[in-house]
Amino acid sequence: MSQNSEENTRRGGLSVAVQHLAQNRTEAALLLTRLTTIALTALYLVPLSPLPLSSVYQKALLASAATSALRLHQRLPPFRLSREFLALLIAEDSAHYLLFAVIFAANNVLSLALLPVALFAFLHFSSQTLALIDRSGPRGVVGNALSTVVESYQRSILQTVSLAEIALMPTLVFALLSGMTSLIAPFIYYRFLALRYSSRRNPYSRQMFRELKVSLQTMVLRAFCPQLVRNAVNAAIGLVERLAPPILT
Repeated sequence: MSQNSEENTRRGGLSVAVQHLAQNRTEAALLLTRLTTIALTALYLVPLSPLPLSSVYQKALLASAATSALRLHQRLPPFRLSREFLALLIAEDSAHYLLFAVIFAANNVLSLALLPVALFAFLHFSSQTLALIDRSGPRGVVGNALSTVVESYQRSILQTVSLAEIALMPTLVFALLSGMTSLIAPFIYYRFLALRYSSRRNPYSRQMFRELKVSLQTMVLRAFCPQLVRNAVNAAIGLVERLAPPILT
């Protein structure tokens, strides 16, 4: 294929993608908010922006909140004040992450809170971009790289997100004890974690809780583990099991 033909193919593919986004404005907005979340998280980790880190942190969470709100707009029927609508809202993963963004945007900076939203944004931005590339023509190098991310690393990314969600609970408790967060934040976050545990679409939180339980039980059964630690770990596991919510159906 000549250079002019390749250039025409690229231009034609780009025009198809642009036309699709123009006709699907919510999808275009999602692409933008996800990219914004990724970029702001990168700026927080590598502070090249003149803005204070706390401002970059909050803007990243607000971009994530905008993504969640747009997804709810896509997935939910028109709002109506009813028990059925509330049940649909609570069952949506996007509603969980809208709550997540509000919790952490309203409190002091906890860097770990950016990990789940950034990974979700990266994964879905990759999937969305790959779909646009497939719609526009041959995948090429970029498309193949995104395909690898989506197909090969999706499970690992979602497991990392779930582990970060769980690790944020004791982090919030320690932040409360040190005066770095409000008294109500851990209680609201427990509700978020309960929603993630009972999510119908995302089983990774339940799987990660089970894997952590097995790992801890294996550790405390070893001979070198002090009885005091063994008792504390078993008590903690029992508490978590008692607090575990039913799975939504």
